[in-house]
Amino acid sequence: MSGQQQPDRGSASQVFQPLAGDDPTTIAGYRLAAKLGAGGMGKVYLSYTPGGRPVAIKVIRPEFGEDPEFRRRFAQEVRSAQRVQGLFTAPVIDADTDGTQPWLATAYVPGPSLADAVVAHGALPVEAVLLLIAGMAEALHVIHGAGIVHRDLKPSNVLLAADGPRVIDFGIAYAADATSLTGSGVTIGTPSFMAPEQAAGSRVTPATDIFALGQVAAYAATGTPAFGEGTSHGVLYRIVHEEPDLTGVPERLRELVTRCLAKDPDARPSIAEIIALCQSANAETVLRRPEDWLPGAVSADITARTAAPAPVQAPPPPTVAPTAAAPAPAYSPTTPVAPAYAPTAPATPATPPPGYGPAPAYQPPQPPQPQPQPYRAPVPAPAPAHAHAYAPTQASPHTPAPAPAYPGHPMPPTQQPPKSRGKRGAVIAVAVALVFGIAGGGTAYVLLKNEEKGAGSNQAHQQPQGGSSASPGKQKSGGTGGEAAPKQSAKPDPAPADHKGINLTAGYHLTLGDDTVRPQPGEDGGYELSYDTGGYLDAETTGGNMVLLDPGQEGSLATCRAETRFASNIYVNKLSKGRQICVTTGSGHLGLVTVQGFSAEDSPSKYLTLDVTVWRNAVGARSGS
Repeated sequence: MSGQQQPDRGSASQVFQPLAGDDPTTIAGYRLAAKLGAGGMGKVYLSYTPGGRPVAIKVIRPEFGEDPEFRRRFAQEVRSAQRVQGLFTAPVIDADTDGTQPWLATAYVPGPSLADAVVAHGALPVEAVLLLIAGMAEALHVIHGAGIVHRDLKPSNVLLAADGPRVIDFGIAYAADATSLTGSGVTIGTPSFMAPEQAAGSRVTPATDIFALGQVAAYAATGTPAFGEGTSHGVLYRIVHEEPDLTGVPERLRELVTRCLAKDPDARPSIAEIIALCQSANAETVLRRPEDWLPGAVSADITARTAAPAPVQAPPPPTVAPTAAAPAPAYSPTTPVAPAYAPTAPATPATPPPGYGPAPAYQPPQPPQPQPQPYRAPVPAPAPAHAHAYAPTQASPHTPAPAPAYPGHPMPPTQQPPKSRGKRGAVIAVAVALVFGIAGGGTAYVLLKNEEKGAGSNQAHQQPQGGSSASPGKQKSGGTGGEAAPKQSAKPDPAPADHKGINLTAGYHLTLGDDTVRPQPGEDGGYELSYDTGGYLDAETTGGNMVLLDPGQEGSLATCRAETRFASNIYVNKLSKGRQICVTTGSGHLGLVTVQGFSAEDSPSKYLTLDVTVWRNAVGARSGS
């Protein structure tokens, strides 16, 4: 899945459209620099990471967000897409599937879509088409490996970058199929590039994308769809019942296109066979992408899309960026074939324009404080004040800060001392200095106490009557009706106990107080941490709770003690590799759970691989939730 769509061809001013009155200025902390385009699913905007990497953010139309089945499928596809890290896809780096308007963010690809390039500059040369199809085949290998069928592979979902093509929007069509909007005037997908089984409403498989790949190859080589244009019904009828028109397809591409466009899904070639066909059709034995693999006019469009738009004004800065997820294993086709590309680094802006790239959040100086909020808080509750990205207003350097009140007392009001005591205070100060120089601090303390008694001092905070000054935590409240402040505990922090590589299967639970934390059967029984078969982690113990830490937030005992964004359960589709969860049990234990992986799509059981760190008796036992 990806979120990027391309607008009409043209100059940079046409590529980066200014935000209109109905466009947001930020999306969950991402500041928007420009609008990239719009389609049947929603609008796409340009933003930047703190390091200057451009990202494309697709905001799904509100109508789709109102459909529960769409949301369910969308969340499922986003989770799968986050595992797709191929060379020829735009990786999904962030998403929100539960907000008022679902959205997802992908790496921005500075290049026109294949559809725009062909409309603007005509069909591509054979060598470019071979490189295009080989790269798309590698992208499909990674997409299918994540358990996703694209379903909407078409020229507008293929972007042409300087180092090869990028396949985008994989999985979105599956989510869109779930909503009734697709049958009431909202068009998702293009009939000209559907497969026969798709048009007939039959079962969709990875072979469906192979048929669409053949159609994309014919379009790139001729500039027209293989089954012609016209009404949707007419095009779909020809796809199901007639043969494609390949009269304009070059001879070197004919076998590749013909085999991909077989009506029978089982007769279509595999990914490895497609790459081999591209290699045999090429003059060289191995496909290599030259620096100018695209025609010059198309390359110029890439340059136009690389330029960063200048901001009109700087929106307020969001919080810090999420930690990048670890990349998935590299592409390795089942049949050994030579690599189709020798890619170079894409040309992307080195730094964001002024006013965009989110600045690092304000870090409070005193521990323990929770780490700053990330780009997007996964819960709708407002972020705590201490995690706000803005720096607090600084007092004037010439204005002394008011002294803090002792525990159990309010801050005394600021007032001028009576003039009658000004001279007396100066005399006392001189006396103190002299006495300290001669007899030491103890004599000065006695002198001060006697002076205060003689003056009838009745201030709110007095020094204790002992021989030395006590700490504020041990002082008693002055005046009547005051209570003594609680003593600070001198108990040291408990030592952490680490439990690595726990495979927590759905329907099982963990007890953090066990000497060896390991899964036990049962998901409903007041357990401290269970993986419910409904697809969520659950904290059922009386007084227990969980907090999902934000990406980039440091998981530590201090953080878990300070966080208060409590939840009783967390859905697994919100998690990704590296995310951390603080678990507090009713018996007073604290646990830090780090997600290390998920079960494979073909695994007979559903499980999470977790690292768990436990601090026993780190908080007081709780009697209620």
